[in-house]
Amino acid sequence: MLFIILGFFMLLSWLIGNQLKKKFSEFSQIPTSSGLSGKEVAEKMLRENNIYDVKVISVDGQLTDHYNPLDKTINLSRDVFSGRNVSAAAVASHECGHAVQHEQAYAFLKFRTAMVPVVNIASKMMNFIFIASIFFSFILHIFSSENVLLTIIVSQGIITLFSLVTLPVEFDASRRALVWLESSRITRGAEHEKAKVALQWAASTYLVSALASLSTLLYYIWMLTGRRD
Repeated sequence: MLFIILGFFMLLSWLIGNQLKKKFSEFSQIPTSSGLSGKEVAEKMLRENNIYDVKVISVDGQLTDHYNPLDKTINLSRDVFSGRNVSAAAVASHECGHAVQHEQAYAFLKFRTAMVPVVNIASKMMNFIFIASIFFSFILHIFSSENVLLTIIVSQGIITLFSLVTLPVEFDASRRALVWLESSRITRGAEHEKAKVALQWAASTYLVSALASLSTLLYYIWMLTGRRD
């Protein structure tokens, strides 16, 4: 059952990821009326939100764009950094949305950032259990099956909570980005609608991830309650 759940969400994630890449590729062929590059869009949005201690830098890869709250950098992939198109504007402004959240002490972002060390521990614990169950199953005999399941449920619960908290963080960053893109007239008319579509597809990847994590958690809880019955 677990493999069916994971397989379903892996397939769904792959389909959405492909569609996301397709949309970003399509919209990267559409120049914005403003003619600003992703770097210039990001710097403009930061200035207009009175943020002067965040750097905009270029990083390798595709769709590797992210905001790092630890060193206050907006990391844009090369195509976004130098691109003067709808995709670049949408991505750059979205990442700036996270910088604005950080500046304004947005509660969900603070909570997600605080959870990172705990999530790392939970992920390592899950990895250890699965590796031990495959290669060193005798280790698991030290504990009862119920205790192992409880450990998995707690670890998966932490990961699921992190995935769920990520949703309002990402949706809010996109909302801030779209409001600013429209008010600053970086994207206009049909351009703005395409920027909205691009960010909606990006947000859907986080939604699928959260649903997959929640479904996995519910499966383990069902396993535990089934054993007790």
